[in-house]
Amino acid sequence: MDLSLPDDTLAAALEALAADVARSAGRLVVDERPDAVEVAATKSTATDVVTAMDQASQDHLLSRLREARPDDAVMGEEDGGAAGTSGITWVVDPIDGTVNYLYGIPAYAVSVAAVVGDPTQHGGWRPFAAAVYNPVTDELYRARSGGGAFLVVGDEQAPLVPTSCDSLGQALVATGFGYAAERRERQGRLLLDLLPQVRDIRRAGSAALDLCAVAAGRVDAYYETGLNPWDLAGGWLVAHEAGAVVGGLDGPGESLTWACAPGLRTKFAEVVEVGTRTHLEG
Repeated sequence: MDLSLPDDTLAAALEALAADVARSAGRLVVDERPDAVEVAATKSTATDVVTAMDQASQDHLLSRLREARPDDAVMGEEDGGAAGTSGITWVVDPIDGTVNYLYGIPAYAVSVAAVVGDPTQHGGWRPFAAAVYNPVTDELYRARSGGGAFLVVGDEQAPLVPTSCDSLGQALVATGFGYAAERRERQGRLLLDLLPQVRDIRRAGSAALDLCAVAAGRVDAYYETGLNPWDLAGGWLVAHEAGAVVGGLDGPGESLTWACAPGLRTKFAEVVEVGTRTHLEG
């Protein structure tokens, strides 16, 4: 399978495009948020919600991307994807952290990533240009393959650097949980095994922001099961380009995605991968 990346000139242009459309969708999400956000639909379970703004944000993203790059494929969490002929697919999450958005908790993001390969096939794709934007804090995380990762706030841009933590017992670890009760119960058992071995746990409610938090050194590590391509594509690249280690069971994916500071690679990967196989596969 050919996962060759575009040259840096194109990657830089697509990184800039990702940042631009993520910002514009983020402003839409915040500026047009009603005082009382209502659930428009549910997906996998009654707690897996969709708001009208999820679809509006995705429609905005896909329209902007198709206008700028008509030959690229587009894929998002909500309705409206389309095939392409260029070999590049845009994978977008219009609001990552919809429940936070529903409750007015300021931890949600728009994630936009350009990838090569087939995002529906585990191990068969990789992101090469991305932006993750928290519109409430006006924090934009951006990256491209080989170009590093940066946090942009207003006119200020700074490189992202993970922590130097190399002790599992001192690691602050982020995680998330699925919506199905059975999956959450298994994830809870894995958490119970992990909790005595680390400093503490944080649960922010947005996989994209959790991955960016590893990149920014705001947490030392992160893991989650049940992620879709749109949940992880942007944050995966940001974390990797910042110098964090990103992995899973045969790579990041639905079965497991983890990211950590370089000094935690062996210890953290072993704990979460063994725990995942024990509790989620067994």
